[in-house]
Parts: sequence; C-alpha cells; structure tokens
Amino acid sequence: MSNALTPPFGRRRTELQTIGPSQVSPLPESEAPNFVQEEALARAQRAPAPPPAANLAELRALCLARLDPAVVSKMPPDKLAAEVERLLAEIATEARIQLNAREQRMLALELVDDMLGLGPLEPLLDDETVTDIMVNGPERVFVEQRGRTVLSNVRFRDNQHVANIAQRIAAAVGRRIDEASPLVDARLADGSRVNIVFPPLALDGPCLSIRKFARKTIDFERLVNFGSMTSHMARVLQIAGRARLNVIISGGTGSGKTTLLNAMSRTIDPSERIITVEDAAELQLQQPHVVRLETRPPSLEGRGEVNQRDLVRNALRMRPDRIILGECRGPEAFDMLQAMNTGHDGSMSTVHANTSRDALTRIENMVTQGNFGLPTRAVRQQIASAVDIIVQVERQRDGTRRVIQVTDIIGMEGDVFTLNDVFALEHEGEDTEGKLKVRWRASRMRPSFQTRLAYFGLERAWAAALEEADR
Repeated sequence: MSNALTPPFGRRRTELQTIGPSQVSPLPESEAPNFVQEEALARAQRAPAPPPAANLAELRALCLARLDPAVVSKMPPDKLAAEVERLLAEIATEARIQLNAREQRMLALELVDDMLGLGPLEPLLDDETVTDIMVNGPERVFVEQRGRTVLSNVRFRDNQHVANIAQRIAAAVGRRIDEASPLVDARLADGSRVNIVFPPLALDGPCLSIRKFARKTIDFERLVNFGSMTSHMARVLQIAGRARLNVIISGGTGSGKTTLLNAMSRTIDPSERIITVEDAAELQLQQPHVVRLETRPPSLEGRGEVNQRDLVRNALRMRPDRIILGECRGPEAFDMLQAMNTGHDGSMSTVHANTSRDALTRIENMVTQGNFGLPTRAVRQQIASAVDIIVQVERQRDGTRRVIQVTDIIGMEGDVFTLNDVFALEHEGEDTEGKLKVRWRASRMRPSFQTRLAYFGLERAWAAALEEADR
C-alpha cells in the first residue's frame, strides 16, 4: 500500500496534468488528412473531462468535515492516505461527482500532505535535486535545481492556503507569524532554514524562502567531487581545523558558507566541547560534545528577547573549547573577537562579504555598530590578532559554488591589513556545456601561523599540501 500511495516526486503530482489546446501546434492543412482530424476529434469527445475545480473543492471540504482531527493526528501517513481515498470514493458516489481511481489517489495524497505535512511543498522537500524553495504567492513557486532558478508546477489554492502552511512551520518551533508579527525565521524538522514574510509587508500575499539541507552529510570529499575545491585545498582546510586556527567563512547569500562550515567542523576532535550560537539552528555538527544555543525574538510586548550577543557572552561561561557562531551580522562580532583572543582557539563563524578584504571591513563595521568607543586602529589590530584565515566562497554563473580565496591574515602595516592568498581562483574560459574552466593558484609563502602549525606537528603536512598543489 505504501509504494502505491507514495510514488516519487515528479509522478504523483503530475499524473493529472493535461495539455491544453494552446500547447499543441496544429499541423498545416496540407500535412493533416481529413480522416486524421476526424479521428482526433472523436477521441477528444470520448475522453472524460477532468472534474471541475468547484467539485474538487467540495470533495475536499466534505472529506475534511468527516475526519476526526484527534484520530488523524495519530494515524501513520500511509494508513491515513488509504482511509482518505476510501472516504473520497464514498463521498464522490453520494455527491455524484465523477472521479476515477487515479484522481482519488492524487486528491487523497494532497489532503494527507495538507493535514500532516507542508501541503504542496512536500514533493519539493522530497526532491534531493531541489536546494531552495521560494514561494512568491499561491501561483508562483520557484525552486533552485543544480544552481539554476526555475518556476515549478507547484500551486497553492489561495493566499490562505500559503498562510496556513507558514503558520504551521512557525508554530513547530514555538514562534508566531501573523499581521502583528509579520517576519519570522524558523526551521523545519530536518534543519532546513525558513524565512517567512506576511502581509502587510508582503504585498502579494505570504512569502516563504526555504533553504534546504542535504540529507546526506557533505564533507570535504563531496565538495571536491562537486568541483568546489581541489583535494589539496581540502587538505589545507583540514589542517587549519586540526591546528585550531580561527576561521571566518565569507560569501554571499546562497554561496555555501554554512555547508563549508559544517564540513570544516568535522575536523574538530570529538573530545572538545563545542558551543554553537545561531539565530535559527541549522548547523549539523557530528561531534558528541555539542551544546546548541538559539536566539529568541521579543514577545508582542517587546520583552524576553535573547540576541546573539547575550548567547556569545553566556557561552564564554560554559567552559567551551570552541565557539561556533552560525552567522555574524551585528555587534556580536566584538564578542566573537574577544572569544578568539582569550583562549578559545579554533572558533569559527560566517559573514556576508564579496572578498576576503571586504570581510575584514564588514567585521570592523559590525564592531563599530556596538558603539564600544574603540579607535579604528585598535579594532583592526584586534581583528588581525584574532582571525587567522578567511575562506571566501562564491556561487558562480554556471551554478557551481566554489572556494575562490583562502587568505592568511598576516597582520597590519600601518592602518592596512596585510594579506596573503594561500589559494586564489583563476578562470580559464568555459566548456561547451557552459561550465567554467578554473584553476587554483597556490602560494608557498610561509604562513603567519607557522608556530601554531609546528605546535600541533602539522607544519610539514601544510608545506606538502601546498607543494603538491603548486605542481
């Protein structure tokens, strides 16, 4: 029963789709004999028409009215789908609505998804090729597949249908979304990140943006296979993690910062105590000793807010070996630098910036947002002392997410940061399929953290990785 009721995405929702007359180009009269046209006309007249939308809406309403919510919540999806399908057949017979077995099965699955899941979004969540889902209204649902954004064939019934799904997502993590609180960051059960915007801020109805997480853990080996980096770069980043270097991962939205942060976290020794601080928990650390902290928005009365600064300061009192800040976007940058400079080596975070040098400027600006009264030179010296490496990632025009810079923060020369690109991406054109041809240039310059590499016995491994990469 389970296999019959839950076919893979791409089949179960598309079986009822029909081709309209506007999608078929008629043959010229000289190429279409009369007997062919007459046969096609007769076949079209004999084919049963799909049930009108009004009939389907009536069936949904009648079926939902006969279902007991308390019983439905306790039933497994497969058994519920079979029960709903039987009930639909019974109601269709009573109401004299023509509905074949395939249509009953499809409608039953849609109802089950609405009751237990996320409605029309369920097929997209099941599709591993979809990485982003963007709902711009009931009729416009865009997805990102293999780095390309396309309009999907998924539709909601109306704005209220979208609103119901959005409120279900928010309620699952103890948050609310309505006109009084029209913005919310949430997450799904699998860790996928969700942003919801409600009217009146969203003029065309509720909007959802879902950043899906891969079900399979992405490590350095998979990133190398994806073409995001070379094996030598992966080796260098692994050494950086094991040598407890402070790392900032920089890039634009959707460039793969969190994915790379998850991969780098796999190099952390299982015996270390890790504290993660995030706005919406999405890191997937595999170590046994991890404490996950998540911010809390203010209530409707404006009380009870717990921001990232509060959590970072509290994390310092929890005896952490490393602190991982999911995304640094405000005054908490100051507390992050303080942690990196006070014995919590190996800490990591992500920021939004276009280049490694821009990332340093972003951190400097975020520190000044806190109005700490520090002179610019003091802030820059603290950044240069705290941060060892910046890893710059970018989603490029062929849809591939690549590491474009691995930068060593050498220090300060006057008021200017002195940087050295350990790896830098160079473009060499593109192939016949539109994929970019790239190579990574490696620098064998002595790193500023040579002493730390020697302390962990990784000095030769670092030099060997760069030597092989430069060949």
